[in-house]
Amino acid sequence: MEITISDGIVRRVEGGKTAPNTPQAIQARTIANYLPLPCQRAGAKIVHNADARYTGVRLETSTGPVVLEMPTEQGGVYRIVQEFIEPVNGKTERELVRFPQIYKPQGIALMASDFLRSRGFLG
Repeated sequence: MEITISDGIVRRVEGGKTAPNTPQAIQARTIANYLPLPCQRAGAKIVHNADARYTGVRLETSTGPVVLEMPTEQGGVYRIVQEFIEPVNGKTERELVRFPQIYKPQGIALMASDFLRSRGFLG
């Protein structure tokens, strides 16, 4: 499933017809296809957030939503970010880890899954 967030409004993308076709969106879909079963059970969704300016794979974990953000520029990094429902100390997110762009989509999916599983985010 894919969703878009724009001006604070969350919309479901219907059948991929209106889905963005940017390099980041294609990369997010590819990585989501390689995520192991625990991530699929956590409800992996592709998110195109125009407000926060990222495209990523969002997982609903036991400790709240976690997003694997795609790099926005050449030489950027993949980030795993924990989003907070209510701001904590004025922050709405916390960066957990970064991965360089040297890995294939299968590697990013596996490393992200292992990181989340080993830290207790996935049940």
